[in-house]
Amino acid sequence: MAADLPGCFKAYDIRGKVPDQLNRELALQIARAYAAVYEPTAIVLGHDIRLSSPELTEAVAQGLNAMGVDVLHLGLCGTEEIYHGAFSMANEGIDGGIMITASHNPADYNGMKFVTRNARPVTGENGLYKMGSMITENRIPGSGLKRGGQQWLTNKDGYISHLLQYVDTASIASLKLVVNSGNGCAGAIVDLLENHLPVEFIRLHHQPDGTFPHGVPNPLLPDKRQETSNTVCKSGADLGIAWDGDFDRCFFWDEKGNFIDGYYIVGLLALEMLEQEKGAKILHDPRLIWNTQELVKAAGGIPVVTPTGHTLIKERMWQENSIYGGEMSAHHYFREFGCCDSGMIPWLLVCSIMSRNQKPLSQLIGERMEMYPISGEINSVVDDPDAAIARVEAYYPNGKTSYIDGLSLAFKDFRFNIRKSNTEPLLRLNVETRGDRVLLHQKTSELLRLIKDEI
Repeated sequence: MAADLPGCFKAYDIRGKVPDQLNRELALQIARAYAAVYEPTAIVLGHDIRLSSPELTEAVAQGLNAMGVDVLHLGLCGTEEIYHGAFSMANEGIDGGIMITASHNPADYNGMKFVTRNARPVTGENGLYKMGSMITENRIPGSGLKRGGQQWLTNKDGYISHLLQYVDTASIASLKLVVNSGNGCAGAIVDLLENHLPVEFIRLHHQPDGTFPHGVPNPLLPDKRQETSNTVCKSGADLGIAWDGDFDRCFFWDEKGNFIDGYYIVGLLALEMLEQEKGAKILHDPRLIWNTQELVKAAGGIPVVTPTGHTLIKERMWQENSIYGGEMSAHHYFREFGCCDSGMIPWLLVCSIMSRNQKPLSQLIGERMEMYPISGEINSVVDDPDAAIARVEAYYPNGKTSYIDGLSLAFKDFRFNIRKSNTEPLLRLNVETRGDRVLLHQKTSELLRLIKDEI
Protein backbone atom coordinates (compact mmCIF):
# COMPACT_ATOMS: atom_id res chain seq x y z
CA MET A 1 0.00 0.00 0.00
CA ALA A 2 1.36 3.42 -0.93
CA ALA A 3 2.67 5.34 2.08
CA ASP A 4 1.25 8.68 0.91
CA LEU A 5 -2.39 7.61 1.05
CA PRO A 6 -4.74 9.00 3.71
CA GLY A 7 -4.31 7.02 6.93
CA CYS A 8 -7.84 5.62 6.83
CA PHE A 9 -7.19 3.75 3.56
CA LYS A 10 -6.73 0.04 4.29
CA ALA A 11 -6.22 -2.98 2.04
CA TYR A 12 -9.93 -3.65 1.53
CA ASP A 13 -11.83 -0.62 2.82
CA ILE A 14 -11.73 2.69 4.72
CA ARG A 15 -11.38 2.73 8.51
CA GLY A 16 -10.26 5.47 10.86
CA LYS A 17 -10.92 7.50 13.96
CA VAL A 18 -13.45 10.32 13.62
CA PRO A 19 -12.70 13.16 13.05
CA ASP A 20 -8.89 12.84 13.09
CA GLN A 21 -8.58 10.23 10.33
CA LEU A 22 -12.02 10.44 8.73
CA ASN A 23 -14.31 13.45 8.61
CA ARG A 24 -16.97 15.10 6.49
CA GLU A 25 -14.55 16.81 4.09
CA LEU A 26 -12.51 13.66 3.48
CA ALA A 27 -15.70 11.62 3.05
CA LEU A 28 -16.82 14.03 0.33
CA GLN A 29 -13.45 13.68 -1.43
CA ILE A 30 -13.59 9.87 -1.16
CA ALA A 31 -17.02 9.87 -2.79
CA ARG A 32 -15.81 12.08 -5.63
CA ALA A 33 -12.77 9.84 -6.14
CA TYR A 34 -14.97 6.71 -6.18
CA ALA A 35 -17.12 8.32 -8.87
CA ALA A 36 -14.06 9.29 -10.89
CA VAL A 37 -12.48 5.82 -10.77
CA TYR A 38 -15.58 3.65 -11.32
CA GLU A 39 -17.85 6.06 -13.24
CA PRO A 40 -21.18 4.81 -11.86
CA THR A 41 -24.49 6.26 -12.95
CA ALA A 42 -26.28 5.39 -9.70
CA ILE A 43 -25.37 3.61 -6.46
CA VAL A 44 -27.00 2.43 -3.24
CA LEU A 45 -25.82 4.11 -0.03
CA GLY A 46 -26.39 3.15 3.59
CA HIS A 47 -24.93 3.41 7.07
CA ASP A 48 -24.66 1.67 10.44
CA ILE A 49 -25.76 2.98 13.86
CA ARG A 50 -22.67 5.06 14.71
CA LEU A 51 -23.37 8.65 15.73
CA SER A 52 -20.98 9.92 13.04
CA SER A 53 -22.59 7.86 10.28
CA PRO A 54 -25.43 10.19 9.18
CA GLU A 55 -23.08 13.15 8.66
CA LEU A 56 -20.55 11.06 6.73
CA THR A 57 -23.35 9.52 4.67
CA GLU A 58 -24.67 12.93 3.68
CA ALA A 59 -21.15 14.04 2.72
CA VAL A 60 -20.75 10.97 0.52
CA ALA A 61 -24.12 11.62 -1.11
CA GLN A 62 -23.17 15.22 -1.81
CA GLY A 63 -19.83 14.18 -3.29
CA LEU A 64 -21.47 11.62 -5.55
CA ASN A 65 -24.18 14.05 -6.65
CA ALA A 66 -21.55 16.64 -7.53
CA MET A 67 -20.01 14.09 -9.92
CA GLY A 68 -23.37 13.41 -11.55
CA VAL A 69 -24.09 10.16 -9.69
CA ASP A 70 -27.62 9.40 -8.47
CA VAL A 71 -27.91 8.07 -4.92
CA LEU A 72 -30.47 5.58 -3.66
CA HIS A 73 -30.47 5.87 0.15
CA LEU A 74 -31.15 2.73 2.18
CA GLY A 75 -30.64 4.60 5.45
CA LEU A 76 -29.77 2.58 8.56
CA CYS A 77 -28.91 -0.91 7.34
CA GLY A 78 -26.37 -3.73 7.36
CA THR A 79 -23.50 -4.01 4.92
CA GLU A 80 -25.13 -6.99 3.23
CA GLU A 81 -28.16 -4.86 2.39
CA ILE A 82 -25.84 -2.69 0.29
CA TYR A 83 -24.49 -5.84 -1.38
CA HIS A 84 -28.01 -7.05 -2.07
CA GLY A 85 -29.02 -3.72 -3.54
CA ALA A 86 -25.96 -3.64 -5.79
CA PHE A 87 -26.52 -7.06 -7.36
CA SER A 88 -30.33 -7.25 -7.28
CA MET A 89 -30.83 -3.84 -8.88
CA ALA A 90 -28.00 -3.96 -11.42
CA ASN A 91 -30.55 -4.29 -14.20
CA GLU A 92 -32.32 -1.21 -12.86
CA GLY A 93 -29.30 1.02 -13.29
CA ILE A 94 -27.51 0.55 -9.96
CA ASP A 95 -23.76 0.41 -10.60
CA GLY A 96 -22.38 -0.08 -7.10
CA GLY A 97 -22.74 0.64 -3.42
CA ILE A 98 -21.12 2.35 -0.45
CA MET A 99 -21.68 1.38 3.18
CA ILE A 100 -20.67 3.77 5.96
CA THR A 101 -19.44 1.51 8.77
CA ALA A 102 -16.45 0.55 10.85
CA SER A 103 -17.95 -2.86 11.65
CA HIS A 104 -16.57 -4.11 14.99
CA ASN A 105 -14.30 -1.13 15.70
CA PRO A 106 -15.02 1.19 18.66
CA ALA A 107 -17.76 3.82 18.54
CA ASP A 108 -15.40 6.70 17.75
CA TYR A 109 -14.27 4.99 14.53
CA ASN A 110 -16.01 4.91 11.19
CA GLY A 111 -15.26 3.80 7.65
CA MET A 112 -16.57 2.75 4.27
CA LYS A 113 -16.98 -0.48 2.32
CA PHE A 114 -17.34 -0.28 -1.46
CA VAL A 115 -18.65 -2.48 -4.25
CA THR A 116 -19.14 -1.88 -7.95
CA ARG A 117 -21.77 -3.23 -10.35
CA ASN A 118 -23.21 -6.64 -9.37
CA ALA A 119 -21.57 -6.18 -5.93
CA ARG A 120 -18.06 -6.87 -7.24
CA PRO A 121 -15.55 -5.99 -4.49
CA VAL A 122 -13.34 -2.91 -4.46
CA THR A 123 -9.75 -3.62 -3.41
CA GLY A 124 -6.57 -1.65 -3.10
CA GLU A 125 -5.33 -3.11 -6.36
CA ASN A 126 -8.46 -2.54 -8.43
CA GLY A 127 -9.06 1.07 -7.51
CA LEU A 128 -9.06 1.87 -3.79
CA TYR A 129 -5.41 2.96 -3.74
CA LYS A 130 -5.99 4.97 -6.91
CA MET A 131 -8.79 6.79 -5.11
CA GLY A 132 -6.43 7.60 -2.24
CA SER A 133 -3.74 8.87 -4.57
CA MET A 134 -6.24 11.11 -6.34
CA ILE A 135 -7.06 12.71 -3.00
CA THR A 136 -3.51 13.20 -1.72
CA GLU A 137 -2.30 14.48 -5.10
CA ASN A 138 -5.36 16.71 -5.60
CA ARG A 139 -6.19 15.03 -8.93
CA ILE A 140 -9.94 14.50 -8.52
CA PRO A 141 -11.72 15.66 -11.71
CA GLY A 142 -14.16 18.54 -11.62
CA SER A 143 -17.88 18.19 -11.06
CA GLY A 144 -20.11 16.49 -13.60
CA LEU A 145 -22.10 18.39 -16.21
CA LYS A 146 -25.33 17.26 -14.56
CA ARG A 147 -25.84 17.01 -10.81
CA GLY A 148 -27.07 13.68 -9.50
CA GLY A 149 -30.23 13.23 -7.48
CA GLN A 150 -31.21 11.44 -4.28
CA GLN A 151 -34.03 9.01 -3.51
CA TRP A 152 -34.90 6.88 -0.50
CA LEU A 153 -35.68 3.17 -0.42
CA THR A 154 -36.90 2.13 3.02
CA ASN A 155 -38.88 -0.93 1.93
CA LYS A 156 -36.84 -4.04 2.75
CA ASP A 157 -39.27 -6.59 1.26
CA GLY A 158 -36.98 -7.56 -1.62
CA TYR A 159 -34.04 -8.20 0.69
CA ILE A 160 -36.16 -10.20 3.17
CA SER A 161 -37.65 -12.28 0.34
CA HIS A 162 -34.16 -13.07 -0.93
CA LEU A 163 -33.00 -14.26 2.49
CA LEU A 164 -35.99 -16.56 2.85
CA GLN A 165 -35.22 -18.25 -0.49
CA TYR A 166 -32.38 -20.18 1.14
CA VAL A 167 -34.68 -22.21 3.41
CA ASP A 168 -38.04 -23.92 3.40
CA THR A 169 -39.71 -21.98 6.19
CA ALA A 170 -42.42 -24.62 6.51
CA SER A 171 -39.81 -27.19 7.56
CA ILE A 172 -38.30 -25.07 10.33
CA ALA A 173 -39.26 -26.24 13.81
CA SER A 174 -40.58 -24.04 16.61
CA LEU A 175 -37.13 -23.12 17.88
CA LYS A 176 -36.23 -20.72 20.66
CA LEU A 177 -33.36 -18.45 19.63
CA VAL A 178 -31.31 -16.00 21.65
CA VAL A 179 -30.36 -13.14 19.31
CA ASN A 180 -27.74 -10.62 20.40
CA SER A 181 -27.61 -7.62 18.07
CA GLY A 182 -24.62 -6.08 19.87
CA ASN A 183 -25.76 -2.48 19.76
CA GLY A 184 -28.85 -3.00 17.69
CA CYS A 185 -27.95 -2.77 14.00
CA ALA A 186 -29.31 -6.26 13.21
CA GLY A 187 -32.48 -5.86 15.25
CA ALA A 188 -34.74 -4.50 12.53
CA ILE A 189 -33.98 -7.42 10.19
CA VAL A 190 -34.62 -9.99 12.92
CA ASP A 191 -38.01 -8.36 13.50
CA LEU A 192 -38.89 -8.51 9.80
CA LEU A 193 -37.84 -12.16 9.51
CA GLU A 194 -39.87 -13.06 12.58
CA ASN A 195 -43.06 -12.57 10.59
CA HIS A 196 -42.08 -15.48 8.33
CA LEU A 197 -40.59 -17.96 10.83
CA PRO A 198 -42.16 -20.22 13.48
CA VAL A 199 -39.49 -19.30 16.02
CA GLU A 200 -39.36 -17.44 19.32
CA PHE A 201 -36.70 -14.76 19.68
CA ILE A 202 -35.15 -13.79 22.98
CA ARG A 203 -33.65 -10.40 22.20
CA LEU A 204 -30.47 -8.91 23.64
CA HIS A 205 -29.35 -5.32 22.91
CA HIS A 206 -31.89 -5.15 20.14
CA GLN A 207 -32.46 -1.41 19.72
CA PRO A 208 -29.98 0.71 17.73
CA ASP A 209 -27.75 2.82 19.96
CA GLY A 210 -24.79 4.58 18.39
CA THR A 211 -23.16 5.28 21.76
CA PHE A 212 -22.24 1.57 21.93
CA PRO A 213 -23.48 1.07 25.52
CA HIS A 214 -22.62 -2.62 25.27
CA GLY A 215 -19.07 -2.05 24.06
CA VAL A 216 -17.33 -3.16 20.90
CA PRO A 217 -19.65 -5.45 18.88
CA ASN A 218 -17.17 -8.25 18.23
CA PRO A 219 -18.22 -11.74 19.39
CA LEU A 220 -14.76 -13.07 18.47
CA LEU A 221 -13.56 -11.50 21.72
CA PRO A 222 -14.04 -14.00 24.57
CA ASP A 223 -15.38 -11.34 26.94
CA LYS A 224 -18.19 -10.61 24.46
CA ARG A 225 -19.50 -14.18 24.51
CA GLN A 226 -20.59 -14.79 28.08
CA GLU A 227 -23.85 -12.86 28.09
CA THR A 228 -25.21 -14.75 25.08
CA SER A 229 -24.04 -18.04 26.59
CA ASN A 230 -25.69 -17.28 29.94
CA THR A 231 -28.96 -16.28 28.27
CA VAL A 232 -29.06 -19.49 26.24
CA CYS A 233 -28.61 -21.57 29.38
CA LYS A 234 -31.04 -19.56 31.49
CA SER A 235 -33.80 -19.52 28.86
CA GLY A 236 -33.40 -23.09 27.64
CA ALA A 237 -32.93 -21.81 24.09
CA ASP A 238 -32.09 -24.09 21.18
CA LEU A 239 -29.45 -21.77 19.75
CA GLY A 240 -27.61 -18.52 20.40
CA ILE A 241 -26.80 -16.07 17.60
CA ALA A 242 -24.85 -12.81 17.70
CA TRP A 243 -23.60 -10.39 15.05
CA ASP A 244 -20.81 -7.90 14.63
CA GLY A 245 -21.49 -4.18 14.18
CA ASP A 246 -22.70 -4.23 10.57
CA PHE A 247 -24.00 -7.83 10.76
CA ASP A 248 -22.07 -9.26 7.83
CA ARG A 249 -20.78 -11.91 10.27
CA CYS A 250 -22.78 -14.09 12.64
CA PHE A 251 -21.65 -16.30 15.52
CA PHE A 252 -23.24 -19.34 17.15
CA TRP A 253 -23.74 -20.90 20.58
CA ASP A 254 -25.19 -24.39 20.95
CA GLU A 255 -28.07 -25.30 23.26
CA LYS A 256 -25.60 -25.82 26.13
CA GLY A 257 -24.31 -22.27 25.83
CA ASN A 258 -21.01 -23.31 24.24
CA PHE A 259 -19.52 -20.88 21.72
CA ILE A 260 -18.97 -22.66 18.38
CA ASP A 261 -15.88 -21.75 16.44
CA GLY A 262 -16.65 -20.53 12.93
CA TYR A 263 -14.37 -23.24 11.49
CA TYR A 264 -16.93 -25.94 12.23
CA ILE A 265 -19.80 -23.85 10.86
CA VAL A 266 -17.95 -23.67 7.53
CA GLY A 267 -18.02 -27.46 7.23
CA LEU A 268 -21.68 -27.65 8.23
CA LEU A 269 -22.76 -25.05 5.68
CA ALA A 270 -20.55 -26.54 2.98
CA LEU A 271 -22.45 -29.83 3.27
CA GLU A 272 -25.76 -27.99 3.10
CA MET A 273 -24.79 -26.16 -0.07
CA LEU A 274 -23.44 -29.33 -1.67
CA GLU A 275 -26.89 -30.85 -1.18
CA GLN A 276 -28.12 -28.19 -3.58
CA GLU A 277 -25.36 -28.60 -6.15
CA LYS A 278 -23.42 -31.84 -6.30
CA GLY A 279 -19.76 -31.51 -7.19
CA ALA A 280 -19.65 -27.76 -6.53
CA LYS A 281 -16.55 -25.87 -5.46
CA ILE A 282 -16.29 -24.77 -1.83
CA LEU A 283 -13.86 -21.99 -0.91
CA HIS A 284 -12.20 -21.85 2.49
CA ASP A 285 -9.31 -19.97 4.08
CA PRO A 286 -5.96 -21.68 4.89
CA ARG A 287 -5.86 -21.16 8.64
CA LEU A 288 -7.73 -24.37 9.50
CA ILE A 289 -8.55 -26.83 6.72
CA TRP A 290 -8.68 -30.52 7.63
CA ASN A 291 -12.31 -30.72 8.79
CA THR A 292 -13.62 -28.68 5.86
CA GLN A 293 -11.63 -30.52 3.23
CA GLU A 294 -12.57 -33.96 4.54
CA LEU A 295 -16.29 -33.15 4.66
CA VAL A 296 -16.34 -31.49 1.24
CA LYS A 297 -14.45 -34.30 -0.50
CA ALA A 298 -16.62 -36.98 1.12
CA ALA A 299 -19.71 -35.17 -0.16
CA GLY A 300 -18.34 -35.03 -3.70
CA GLY A 301 -17.40 -31.36 -3.62
CA ILE A 302 -14.14 -29.65 -4.52
CA PRO A 303 -12.43 -27.72 -1.71
CA VAL A 304 -10.44 -24.68 -2.84
CA VAL A 305 -8.03 -22.87 -0.50
CA THR A 306 -7.94 -19.10 -0.88
CA PRO A 307 -6.18 -16.35 1.10
CA THR A 308 -8.00 -14.75 4.00
CA GLY A 309 -9.88 -11.52 3.36
CA HIS A 310 -13.39 -10.73 2.20
CA THR A 311 -12.45 -9.00 -1.05
CA LEU A 312 -10.01 -11.77 -2.02
CA ILE A 313 -12.56 -14.49 -1.40
CA LYS A 314 -15.30 -12.65 -3.28
CA GLU A 315 -13.11 -12.31 -6.34
CA ARG A 316 -12.19 -16.00 -6.16
CA MET A 317 -15.86 -16.92 -5.78
CA TRP A 318 -16.54 -15.21 -9.12
CA GLN A 319 -13.53 -16.86 -10.77
CA GLU A 320 -14.36 -20.38 -9.58
CA ASN A 321 -18.15 -20.09 -9.77
CA SER A 322 -18.09 -21.46 -6.23
CA ILE A 323 -21.47 -22.03 -4.60
CA TYR A 324 -20.21 -21.19 -1.09
CA GLY A 325 -17.14 -19.91 0.70
CA GLY A 326 -16.41 -19.72 4.40
CA GLU A 327 -13.83 -18.28 6.77
CA MET A 328 -13.22 -19.36 10.34
CA SER A 329 -13.69 -15.67 11.26
CA ALA A 330 -17.45 -16.12 10.60
CA HIS A 331 -17.64 -14.65 7.11
CA HIS A 332 -19.88 -16.83 4.93
CA TYR A 333 -20.17 -16.16 1.18
CA PHE A 334 -22.91 -17.35 -1.16
CA ARG A 335 -22.89 -17.35 -4.95
CA GLU A 336 -26.58 -16.51 -5.12
CA PHE A 337 -25.92 -13.55 -2.82
CA GLY A 338 -23.67 -11.89 -5.38
CA CYS A 339 -20.72 -13.93 -4.07
CA CYS A 340 -20.90 -11.71 -0.99
CA ASP A 341 -20.88 -12.43 2.73
CA SER A 342 -24.06 -12.46 4.76
CA GLY A 343 -24.68 -12.63 8.49
CA MET A 344 -28.34 -13.56 8.06
CA ILE A 345 -28.27 -16.48 5.62
CA PRO A 346 -26.04 -18.71 7.83
CA TRP A 347 -28.32 -18.76 10.87
CA LEU A 348 -31.36 -19.40 8.70
CA LEU A 349 -29.54 -22.38 7.20
CA VAL A 350 -28.44 -23.66 10.61
CA CYS A 351 -32.03 -23.51 11.86
CA SER A 352 -33.14 -25.42 8.76
CA ILE A 353 -30.45 -28.08 9.24
CA MET A 354 -31.32 -28.54 12.92
CA SER A 355 -35.03 -28.81 12.13
CA ARG A 356 -34.70 -31.34 9.31
CA ASN A 357 -32.27 -33.53 11.20
CA GLN A 358 -34.09 -33.11 14.51
CA LYS A 359 -30.72 -32.64 16.20
CA PRO A 360 -29.29 -29.80 18.27
CA LEU A 361 -26.22 -27.97 17.03
CA SER A 362 -24.02 -29.74 19.58
CA GLN A 363 -24.81 -33.10 17.97
CA LEU A 364 -24.47 -31.80 14.42
CA ILE A 365 -20.88 -30.69 14.93
CA GLY A 366 -19.75 -32.31 18.20
CA GLU A 367 -18.13 -35.29 16.50
CA ARG A 368 -16.24 -33.01 14.11
CA MET A 369 -14.94 -30.93 17.00
CA GLU A 370 -13.54 -34.07 18.61
CA MET A 371 -12.02 -35.29 15.35
CA TYR A 372 -10.28 -31.99 14.65
CA PRO A 373 -9.67 -29.99 17.84
CA ILE A 374 -8.18 -26.52 17.36
CA SER A 375 -6.18 -23.98 19.32
CA GLY A 376 -8.33 -21.01 18.41
CA GLU A 377 -6.58 -18.02 16.83
CA ILE A 378 -3.80 -16.79 19.12
CA ASN A 379 -2.26 -13.35 18.53
CA SER A 380 1.32 -12.57 19.52
CA VAL A 381 2.92 -9.12 19.49
CA VAL A 382 6.38 -9.37 17.94
CA ASP A 383 9.01 -6.83 16.90
CA ASP A 384 9.96 -8.66 13.71
CA PRO A 385 7.16 -10.87 12.35
CA ASP A 386 9.20 -12.06 9.37
CA ALA A 387 12.06 -13.24 11.59
CA ALA A 388 9.60 -15.11 13.81
CA ILE A 389 8.06 -16.89 10.82
CA ALA A 390 11.55 -17.82 9.58
CA ARG A 391 12.37 -19.32 13.01
CA VAL A 392 9.23 -21.41 12.92
CA GLU A 393 9.88 -22.68 9.41
CA ALA A 394 13.48 -23.60 10.22
CA TYR A 395 12.36 -25.51 13.32
CA TYR A 396 10.00 -27.73 11.30
CA PRO A 397 11.99 -28.72 8.19
CA ASN A 398 10.04 -31.81 7.15
CA GLY A 399 6.43 -30.66 6.95
CA LYS A 400 4.26 -30.16 3.91
CA THR A 401 4.60 -26.44 3.26
CA SER A 402 2.17 -23.92 1.83
CA TYR A 403 2.61 -20.18 1.51
CA ILE A 404 -1.01 -19.35 0.75
CA ASP A 405 -1.55 -16.53 3.25
CA GLY A 406 1.40 -16.81 5.59
CA LEU A 407 3.08 -20.11 6.39
CA SER A 408 1.21 -23.39 6.73
CA LEU A 409 3.00 -26.59 7.71
CA ALA A 410 1.26 -29.98 7.84
CA PHE A 411 2.42 -33.24 9.37
CA LYS A 412 0.66 -36.57 9.83
CA ASP A 413 -1.04 -35.68 13.12
CA PHE A 414 -0.98 -31.88 13.30
CA ARG A 415 -0.79 -28.76 11.17
CA PHE A 416 -0.64 -25.03 11.74
CA ASN A 417 -0.86 -21.69 9.98
CA ILE A 418 1.01 -18.57 11.05
CA ARG A 419 0.34 -15.27 9.32
CA LYS A 420 1.02 -11.59 9.78
CA SER A 421 -1.72 -9.12 10.56
CA ASN A 422 -2.42 -6.66 7.78
CA THR A 423 -2.68 -3.73 10.21
CA GLU A 424 -0.73 -4.51 13.40
CA PRO A 425 2.68 -5.93 14.44
CA LEU A 426 0.98 -9.22 15.26
CA LEU A 427 1.38 -12.85 14.31
CA ARG A 428 -1.79 -14.94 14.22
CA LEU A 429 -1.41 -18.64 14.98
CA ASN A 430 -3.89 -21.47 14.39
CA VAL A 431 -3.14 -25.12 15.21
CA GLU A 432 -5.21 -28.27 14.63
CA THR A 433 -4.66 -31.98 15.22
CA ARG A 434 -6.31 -35.23 14.28
CA GLY A 435 -8.22 -35.85 17.48
CA ASP A 436 -5.24 -35.40 19.83
CA ARG A 437 -5.84 -32.66 22.39
CA VAL A 438 -2.61 -33.42 24.26
CA LEU A 439 -0.59 -32.98 21.08
CA LEU A 440 -2.60 -29.82 20.31
CA HIS A 441 -1.56 -28.31 23.64
CA GLN A 442 2.07 -29.38 23.22
CA LYS A 443 2.47 -28.01 19.71
CA THR A 444 0.62 -24.78 20.47
CA SER A 445 2.89 -24.12 23.45
CA GLU A 446 5.96 -25.02 21.40
CA LEU A 447 4.98 -22.68 18.58
CA LEU A 448 4.27 -19.79 20.92
CA ARG A 449 7.71 -20.18 22.49
CA LEU A 450 9.25 -20.19 19.01
CA ILE A 451 7.38 -17.04 18.06
CA LYS A 452 8.69 -15.32 21.19
CA ASP A 453 12.23 -16.61 20.48
CA GLU A 454 12.30 -18.63 23.70
CA ILE A 455 13.55 -21.87 22.10
